[in-house]
Amino acid sequence: MSAEESHPASRSQGRLVTDPDTHSVHSKHDAAQNPLTLTEALRAAHRTPDTPSDSNSDSGIESTDAHPHSILLRRRSGSDSYDNSASDTPEILHLDRPGLGEKSSPDQFLHGVSRYTSTSKGRKTYVVASDDAELREILRRGLEREKEKESPKRREKLRDMVFTRQFSAFDRQNQATANSPFQGFYVLFWISVFFLIVKMAADNWRKTGNPLGTNEIMKTMFRRDVIVLLLSDGIMCALTGVSWVIQRLVFLNYISWKRSGWILQNVWQTLFIASVVGLTLVRDWPWTHTVFFVLHGLVMLMKQHSYAFYNGHLSSVYRQRESLLLKLKQLENVSPVTSPSQTNPRASAVSTSHLALPPSADEYHERRLSLSKFGSTDQDDMERISRAIEAAEPLDIEQLHVFERLIKWEVDALADELRGKATDPTHYYPNNLAFWNHYEYIALPTVVYELQYPRSDSINWYYVAEKACALVGVIFVMIMVSQAFIYPVVMRAIGMKEMGWSTAQRFREFPWLLSDLVFPFMMEYMLAWYLIWETVLNILAELTCFADRSFYDAWWNSVSWDQYARDWNRPVHTFLLRHVYHSSISSMRANKHTATLITFFLSACVHELVMWCIFKKLRGYLLILQMFQLPLVRLSRTKWLRGQATIGNIIFWVGIFTGPSLLCSLYLIL
Repeated sequence: MSAEESHPASRSQGRLVTDPDTHSVHSKHDAAQNPLTLTEALRAAHRTPDTPSDSNSDSGIESTDAHPHSILLRRRSGSDSYDNSASDTPEILHLDRPGLGEKSSPDQFLHGVSRYTSTSKGRKTYVVASDDAELREILRRGLEREKEKESPKRREKLRDMVFTRQFSAFDRQNQATANSPFQGFYVLFWISVFFLIVKMAADNWRKTGNPLGTNEIMKTMFRRDVIVLLLSDGIMCALTGVSWVIQRLVFLNYISWKRSGWILQNVWQTLFIASVVGLTLVRDWPWTHTVFFVLHGLVMLMKQHSYAFYNGHLSSVYRQRESLLLKLKQLENVSPVTSPSQTNPRASAVSTSHLALPPSADEYHERRLSLSKFGSTDQDDMERISRAIEAAEPLDIEQLHVFERLIKWEVDALADELRGKATDPTHYYPNNLAFWNHYEYIALPTVVYELQYPRSDSINWYYVAEKACALVGVIFVMIMVSQAFIYPVVMRAIGMKEMGWSTAQRFREFPWLLSDLVFPFMMEYMLAWYLIWETVLNILAELTCFADRSFYDAWWNSVSWDQYARDWNRPVHTFLLRHVYHSSISSMRANKHTATLITFFLSACVHELVMWCIFKKLRGYLLILQMFQLPLVRLSRTKWLRGQATIGNIIFWVGIFTGPSLLCSLYLIL
């Protein structure tokens, strides 16, 4: 039903029309040209001259200065005609005024707006009826929806992440890198590394007769349990199938995700990571084995969590859609009564404005958010309609028609949610709950689950060989640097403890240990990052035809620690953003500052766990230093550092230079 049909006052005053040049809406008795329904008029009012007028454009009312629009509300006289006398000051509802209608009821919403004259320059004015009930409802929901977008407590959806076909920054296939004016420095770095390794090998040959020197680190890596480590890693990856089994049970309705399913998943995840850490302690593995196994175990844990909670969310959507389809089938068997039905809700009482928009998951979630802003669930039209159908109450022909349209719109919107970003029906939920789909995801270089990812057409085996050679070469360089510069310092610190040096005596050596470790640790840090994010992940991406190679951004240009946290490890950042930050906001109702604190704290605890596994002692140094990044982030946003990119980048690099060596020195001394 259109706005004009549902409001007699609108019929008597004619249709709302729009001026195509100014996008202004005027009320005229003879609307002979460009007739618009109320919903269309509001959508026209929302569009700026630069905004395309297609049906897929957002229908919400923007609350920003970029849309300098207003709605002019002329009160009507008792004769049901617009009073355009000079003495009648019009009400202007400015759409770019933040916080409008913050605590207004539907009836107070428009009449509580401050009065303005219509002489504001640069504004477009829309003349509508101020006592139009549907207009009040649309404006109320639209503006509240925009407030929800600005609110820190907005419920974020699980499918906000976007994967696209792209390359990593240092990949030779990346044209931006190949054409970079700094490409020569990249080449120079590796030439310098080559000559450094040649010099170290020559020195080792002269001293020990072996290019690798005494080679204690290599001996530690391959001394024992290498086969056990590989077998354990394979079993660990296979055990991720438990999460797939849980989701199959949820789909088959043996368990409910909202009740026992998520509890069972969390119990399994706790047992999983405890077993990973426990095995390193039972086998008493060296630090090389421990670092690899624990880090890979954490990756598998994140993969399982993302897989389970995304599919768990979709299982709830699937049940809701099935329930609506059942209601639709029941509605088809209802015989309408001839007289107007008194069953609630009546056809004129439900909101149908969203039916003008194509059904989509985004529009569905925005509508649910705006509805949940106002009181109890009894105000939800769909719940009232479902209760009326379930109770088999009498319905007239108009109710049947409106209810059917509303249910079909919601069914299609929920189907869009179940499709996600997938284009292949075999990846829609629940078709994605296949054995091969789960283990394919386990092999992909991402820890955020999606129904479908951008894929490349084939595997370039020359590229795989190139990256494999780089992988072996970087590992060799890291071993040489560690053996020549880090291992002697570590053994000297251990010798201090074995000789019974007091804590004060060891602390006197602390500055010298730190200075000896700063440069080799910086190089190891850079090489370890390059090893994982440029070689290992690109090899996995090529072997699995995973097209989104954006594993990192230009973190070396960071001017604050939050920028570094976003850019240096994109896969983990997207996981924390979806499953920790957004989940804290939606589930715990935390604001964005609390959610940031929770995210940083969880990340710091995981890093501290790795340090505990390596050194077998809990000190909290890494946790404290990582949490110290939060006040540094706040400092970077003050008036003294805001906009000072060079100073911010200096502070960042000083922290990177001193952080790893400082941590290692503290663990060695204490």
